[in-house]
Amino acid sequence: MLNSLYEKAIAKRGFIREISSETDIDSQLEYKWFDRKIGESTSNFSIAAGDGSFNKKKFLTTNFCAVGAESIIYDGEIKKIDDSDIFDISHVSFLDELLSNYMAIYELKCAIRTMKEYNVDYYMFDGSILGDLQNAFPRGAKMPSKLKDNLDDSLLAEFERRLSIRKYGLVFPEIRDSLKLVELPKTDDANKIEEYNLHLASVEKIILLKEILQFRKRIISISKTSSDNELFKWNIPDIAFLDKFTKKQGMTIIKHKQVYENAPFPFFNDFFKSLTFTIFYVRLQDNKNILKVELPYKATKEEVFDIIRKINVLSVQGYPYLLNKAHNDVVITGRNMKELMKIAKIYETTNREVMSW
Repeated sequence: MLNSLYEKAIAKRGFIREISSETDIDSQLEYKWFDRKIGESTSNFSIAAGDGSFNKKKFLTTNFCAVGAESIIYDGEIKKIDDSDIFDISHVSFLDELLSNYMAIYELKCAIRTMKEYNVDYYMFDGSILGDLQNAFPRGAKMPSKLKDNLDDSLLAEFERRLSIRKYGLVFPEIRDSLKLVELPKTDDANKIEEYNLHLASVEKIILLKEILQFRKRIISISKTSSDNELFKWNIPDIAFLDKFTKKQGMTIIKHKQVYENAPFPFFNDFFKSLTFTIFYVRLQDNKNILKVELPYKATKEEVFDIIRKINVLSVQGYPYLLNKAHNDVVITGRNMKELMKIAKIYETTNREVMSW
């Protein structure tokens, strides 16, 4: 089989097409990208950053999953907040989406605690809050009818009450059980519970997004990757276009964007639809990564320049040090998973081990 794949690779050599040499790149960049020296702010300010991670190990009967998040605070010295847990989840097609929701909840709870306990001036997220809002409803499973019938103000009030008390972990399992929201079929389909969990986790995440956005003037979302191509309208992401055709410090024009009009929300629809996001791309150091920056409010040019200079103060090799440290700290490796399973005394045969017999 490998020989035939080698032949296919030879036949398709160069099938990823480069942008034509006849394309006038300068005209594409004109008025959209500006080489400019980026200084560093001399202001005194506190700043924090957060990231999350998950990993999973598939067994014959279940999945062993670990989820965690961490916030790192710098207010003259480094401090940390973290939250994590281990889950036993049955085999479902939407496992990654479920774990991604769990991870987002932990990230948001760490961020909210950071804001309230340390009152930082700025908080950096890895990723896009706008992207989270435009994909608020799960896609992996249809919402169970019983849960859909219970998406009302009383459910929201119960979520908010429990979230105000419990600052760690997931609260939706308690609500699911106390309100008897799960209605299993007679076949006792275990996967059905995970469908409820997927949608209830998305509700918890939306409520937490509403809470963190009360601090939106202090929030900075930063991405090294993005599929958006709205700036240059090419069939490659804008971030890839800029990475290929620019090398100097600089930034793009500033764009403003709102949540899609048809984006559905279980709660707070008017609030989320009223938000305006400020979006731009920046390179903090020559020949380093292009970063996509998103602010969850309509920022002026002066505010944007001030934010860039403040990000640059604690950046190393063109990337915010605290974000990089949070990512490295929180990542759950395969080796970590083996250690966790050993501690938890989990010794079950995996599909791969069966195949090796």
